[in-house]
Amino acid sequence: MGRLIKYLVIIGVLAGLGLVAYAYVGPWFGADFSAPTQEIRKPVLLDAD
Repeated sequence: MGRLIKYLVIIGVLAGLGLVAYAYVGPWFGADFSAPTQEIRKPVLLDAD
């Protein structure tokens, strides 16, 4: 049981490192992580009774 937990922790750490590496290297390969910059306006109806 201890080995299973050890392997799960190792896989979790490797997955985290892979995610961080993808966040840094992704833009070089065309991944765009920027937020959309389009303005959106919606009317709001306030019910102040």
